[in-house]
Amino acid sequence: MAGKPKLYYFNGRGRMESIRWLLAAAGIEFVEEFLETREQYEKLLQDGALLFQQVPMVEIDGMKMVQTRAILGYIAAKHNLYGKDLKERALIDMYVEGTRDLIDLIRVHHKFSPEEQEKNLALINERATARYFPVYEKVLKDHGTEFLVGNQLTWADVQLIEAILMVEEKVSTVLSKFPLLQDFKTRICNIPTIKKFLQPGSQRKPPPDESYVVTANRLD
Repeated sequence: MAGKPKLYYFNGRGRMESIRWLLAAAGIEFVEEFLETREQYEKLLQDGALLFQQVPMVEIDGMKMVQTRAILGYIAAKHNLYGKDLKERALIDMYVEGTRDLIDLIRVHHKFSPEEQEKNLALINERATARYFPVYEKVLKDHGTEFLVGNQLTWADVQLIEAILMVEEKVSTVLSKFPLLQDFKTRICNIPTIKKFLQPGSQRKPPPDESYVVTANRLD
């Protein structure tokens, strides 16, 4: 029997958080090794574990996988979160890539000066309410089911709920004009595996703080 996936990253969200989300949604237990020193990172490099000299890295099924998109795609395909055919996968990929663009705006927010953060916050709100969330509101309306693609939970749903909650941390009223997304949020957050991940004490990480920034810069 294969062991639990092992995640190598900082003790924070960054590019690993979507991987944590997807594993959690699939009901897969995982362990983490937090990189806190340059020596830990150098050892991974010396061992040849980081193909492109970058984390995230995930040990899973005898592989040392790098590149976030590849890791997520493997987990989604393995755990039946990637649609039933090529057309569904194409839709999932489109929605995931759109949501990723929004998440990336938030992911780098802590790196900016206070003045830049104010501008970026306005950009996050504008992109969420004028570009991305109207699309997903329409998709839910047109598709007519509880999910973005097909009739069961997929990677697209998981990444969208991650993005919604991240935006709400910055702009609490962001869903006020999107009733279908409000319902979507309630439904998805009540799926047992996701509900568990949202509980205090889970492996979900909080927004970046100063300690996370210092550690990430030390290893950069």
